[in-house]
Amino acid sequence: MSTSVNALRGVTAITVTPFDGTGAPDWSGYEAIVARMGAAGVHVITPNGNTSEFYALSRQEWQRANEVTMAAAGDSVVMPGIGYDIATAQDMAVAVQQLGAPLAMLHQPVHPHQSVAGWAAYNRLIAQSAPGLGFVLYVKDSRIDADALGSLFDACPNVVGIKYAVADPLRFGEICAALGADRVAWSCGLAERWAPSFWPLGAAGFTSGGVNVAPRLSLDYLLALCSGDRAEIRRLWSLIAPFEKMRAEDATACNVAVVKEALAQQGLCGEGVRPPAGGLSSQQREQVTGILASWSEAGY
Repeated sequence: MSTSVNALRGVTAITVTPFDGTGAPDWSGYEAIVARMGAAGVHVITPNGNTSEFYALSRQEWQRANEVTMAAAGDSVVMPGIGYDIATAQDMAVAVQQLGAPLAMLHQPVHPHQSVAGWAAYNRLIAQSAPGLGFVLYVKDSRIDADALGSLFDACPNVVGIKYAVADPLRFGEICAALGADRVAWSCGLAERWAPSFWPLGAAGFTSGGVNVAPRLSLDYLLALCSGDRAEIRRLWSLIAPFEKMRAEDATACNVAVVKEALAQQGLCGEGVRPPAGGLSSQQREQVTGILASWSEAGY
């Protein structure tokens, strides 16, 4: 598992799930996108993440996405997303192990009433049900603190990473300092735009949806972050930021649609998303065209 954990200190791609004209998954398009990322050397590929429209997929589609990813990812580590209620997530963890994937990313619980202790119990019960599987926990609640995470690390040695997706680098830094930067693999779960703010405080990797579109751009950005090349970080950040800003607009309503539109303009898949995700206006599609042109001009 150590090799897989080391891969978390890199770029973790969250796949999109393309749909055809009937609204069914386009598995050939999906395979092409995953294969391109694998060939580029993306460290970890996560099917069934939020960018994958996890909550809009059926259980059968969840399984098929995992299978196609395992077949197409090349040398990339595959880390499927799992979640829902405790029993379903435990069952998904078993299915992930049966596929041969070494890691699973456990989604944030979807429940309107959560306590910190309840969040920890949810994650603990699922991680302990599959001790041979490495777990990355998805933190989106600012109340989750070092005590909650530390108790999980002690109870579940197979919790090997944290995807921290709270837009508060200072709090992240405090948690990382309290628990140790080497205790687990700490990843910025807010993609490239936020990565420079988390990097000096303990993050050693970041998640990305944009890597579906421009794998080399995300990988070069990682190299710049790791080397501390501030000029290169700024140059690449300025290329990536407009894309990520679009994805964040309107409470991230078009987060997935922006990525799919870019892939559609590359001829790799359709741009459709499933409700409740939102689509793009013609003006927004033109913005994506302009961003892709700037990437092409920069060699991406």
